[in-house]
Formats: sequence, structure tokens, C-alpha cells
Amino acid sequence: MRITMIGTGYVGLVSGACFSDFGHDVICVDKDAAKIEKLEAGVMPIYEPGLDALVATNVKAGRLSFTTDLAAGVADADAVFIAVGTPSRRGDGHADLSYVYAASEEIAKAVKGKTVIVTKSTVPVGTGDEVERIMREGAPGKEIYVCSNPEFLREGAAIDDFKRPDRVVVGTEEEAAKEVMRAIYRPLYLNRSPILFTARRTSELIKYAANAFLATKITFINEIADLCEAVGANVQDVSRGIGLDGRIGAKFLHAGPGYGGSCFPKDTLALLKTADDYDTPVRIVEAVVQVNDARKRAMGRKVIKAMGGDVRGKTVGILGLTFKPNTDDMRDAPSLAVIQALQDAGATVKAHDPEGVEQAAKVLKDVEFVADPYAAADGADALVIVTEWDAYRALDLARLKGLLKTPVLVDLRNIYPIDEAEKAGFDYTSVGRGNGLVGELAKAEG
Repeated sequence: MRITMIGTGYVGLVSGACFSDFGHDVICVDKDAAKIEKLEAGVMPIYEPGLDALVATNVKAGRLSFTTDLAAGVADADAVFIAVGTPSRRGDGHADLSYVYAASEEIAKAVKGKTVIVTKSTVPVGTGDEVERIMREGAPGKEIYVCSNPEFLREGAAIDDFKRPDRVVVGTEEEAAKEVMRAIYRPLYLNRSPILFTARRTSELIKYAANAFLATKITFINEIADLCEAVGANVQDVSRGIGLDGRIGAKFLHAGPGYGGSCFPKDTLALLKTADDYDTPVRIVEAVVQVNDARKRAMGRKVIKAMGGDVRGKTVGILGLTFKPNTDDMRDAPSLAVIQALQDAGATVKAHDPEGVEQAAKVLKDVEFVADPYAAADGADALVIVTEWDAYRALDLARLKGLLKTPVLVDLRNIYPIDEAEKAGFDYTSVGRGNGLVGELAKAEG
């Protein structure tokens, strides 16, 4: 199949590279000439494990190419995927669909024969209807079908998610469009990945509903973590105890400083706006958004409390800046709120991240970025783990303690066992594990 991907952001580039790896001929289009030039030179605009090699392999094989010329890229395509950004709109929080509609107008002028237009971007319910209207007005008489195909990619594991998905959702009731989409995703049949065909509006809502539910699980376990601290329970054991229930599942039940990234914050907000527009408020999601926003700042206060309640003139080392491991994405990262709270209280911050420093430097002020975790600890009054990168899971605790002015370790991701940290001589604070109380109770019972 001949596929054109409009947009070379996270979704567009990963999807285009994976489609080409399936054997399809893929052209990725972007208006940013500098980005296209870098892609042609093998320089990735984002960090995603394995993406650079995947792109290089398929460019060399002649299946993947890049261009700024949308008209040429679209002209002979069997399917055109719209994978442009849909950020939260300033002022009202609705998804900004201007990029989607602008791309649709250009596509309508460029298509020649039978073409399936696929909205890959995360869009509110009804967006496909407007895209279809634009196509009818801009390309009257042409055989064009508009369908929805939401992405379910996790940053840091996107290639595997694309090639071995839990499901592929396609929103269309047109048999001609179904035929093309089946052909595009046929390589997944070997993995028996289910393809769910629905109405277009249903497909659009599935994406938002899925992200809102996952965000709810994260927020739920974070509030349970606070209760665990108050009563002396261990949230990791609670998570395991409820996660073993097949009706609940273990994923997204890890207590921490709150969710961030490119999807959950804007998608939950967009769902709220859509629900309000139709006078069907979703109160649970409203609470999720409010609790998550408040939690990030509360984690800053947690660090301040662990340091004795006063951080003015003190230095705090931060480990992990991105919203999750294996990405350089800083969008709505919990570290932003934690660092801001510390700086507002008078602390000096120095930080390390394996991949996110370049992006972090664009959004953080007055932060010293250092080369490794031990440099972040050197001379600091406390060390805080904010993102659970693998590089932080087996640190030399004795060395860290020796570098710190005071042995304060705040683990917002519960990477280290309480007894291990305390044995190393740390004044250790974790999330939802009783801050050492559980360990003392276990010793007494033993």
C-alpha cells in the first residue's frame, strides 16, 4: 500500500516508520523544512528507543521517505494519515483542531484517485464529520473516505506497541475504507491483533475514554498512597493485592508524583470540554484532573517536609526530569511542579536526566544540569528521585550518602526498598509506604 503520513511528530514518525517496516511505501510530510532535512540525515526529532535504526533501515530499503511537498506526497496515496498536533487550546481547554483542518484542506486539493483519509491524531467526537465536510467541498466528485484510527502508543515503548498492539480501532462504516485499512494492518494478523471496526464517532471517543480511565487508575492509587502513609500501610502491597484481581489489573497502579506527558493531561481536559458541550458532565474525570494537578505541587511540599520544613539557601539534587523513562518529553512532567515548588521556597536545584536535558532546558529556569546522578548529589542537602529511569535503579547508595551534605533521600517512585535505603544510612522518604513505619512494624512482627 502507498501511505502518506501528514506530520512527523511522535505519532506520525513512529507510525510511518512502522508501516514502512511492514513493507508499505510511506511518505512522511512536514512543513518544517529543518526537521525534514534532519530526518533525511538520520537525525531524530524525538527520543524513542530503536526509532533511529528503524528509520535508517527503511530509508535505505526505499520504503520510507520525507518531504515538505504535501501535494506530491498525497497525489498517489491509497491512504493519507493525519497525524498533526491537537494541543489544548488556550483559554478554554478544548483540543486545538486548526492543524487538523488546515491539513484536511490541503489534502482535499491534492488527492487524485480513490483515497482513504485517516485521522490518526487524537481528536474530539465529531471531528471526522468536519474533515469529511472539508473533503466534499474541497474535492467534489472524488472517491474519498474519511475514517478514524486512534493511536495507543506509549512513549518509550511505541515501536513494540505499534507492532504488537492490544487492538487496532478503526472508525468507519464504509466497506471500501474497511478494505484499505484491513490491507494496511494485514501484517498484524500473524500476531492475531484484533481489529475493531466501529462507527467513526465511537472510535474517536474510545481514545479519550481509554486515556481517561488510565489516568483515573493512576490518580486513584496516588490517593490510596496518601491514605497508606497516614495509616502505616504499604501502597505497593495494596497495588499488588488489588492488581491481581483480573477485573482490575496491575498496570497503572504505581504510586508516584502524578501523570504527565503528551496525552493524559490534554485528553482528559478535552473529554471534559466535550462532555460539557453535550451537557453530560463526567465528574470522575473532573476529580482526576483536579487531584493530579494538586498532587504535583504537593510532591514539592513533601520534599520540603523531608528536609525539615525549610529549604531556603539549600541545594536539592533532582534525578529524572521527563514525565516518564525512555523519552525526552517534558510536557506536563511532574518535575516541573516539584522544581518550581522548591525554587519558590528558596532552594537551589541541580538536576540530571539521561535524555531530557535538552528539552528541560527550554522550560526550566535557574536549574544547573549535571552529567550524572552522583554530580546531582554532590554537595546537595537532599536527593530526589522524580522519574524512574533504569539508570537510577542500582545506584551506589553508600557513594551517594558520602556526596550529600545531609543524608536525605526522597524517592517519589519507590525504586528502593525501605530497609535498603535505611541500612545505607539515609533519612528516607517514599510514597505511600509509611515513611519507614512499615519496615519497623515488619521488624517487630518478625
